[in-house]
Amino acid sequence: MKEKILNALKKVDDPELGINVVDLGIIYKATSSGSKAAVAMTATTPFCPYLPQLVKDVKKAAESVKGIKEAKVDVVWNPPWDISKMSEDAKAELGVF
Repeated sequence: MKEKILNALKKVDDPELGINVVDLGIIYKATSSGSKAAVAMTATTPFCPYLPQLVKDVKKAAESVKGIKEAKVDVVWNPPWDISKMSEDAKAELGVF
């Protein structure tokens, strides 16, 4: 189920960078138990103006997975995000090597 949730979350793009939240590396955990999902995520900065919308979009995407009726999204700040958490595709898209 974790892979299904992550695949659904790949449809959620960071509005500022245009990269999905999974490849951006801000999704730290995606689990499920029965019909409930739990997602732990962060932001690239604590001052991200899009964080409230990203949380809503992540919740909606997780709940779009067949069998998931409710998703809880927790925002965590530890460990802090850095570019090493990005996928190679995201780094290439942003020109980060």
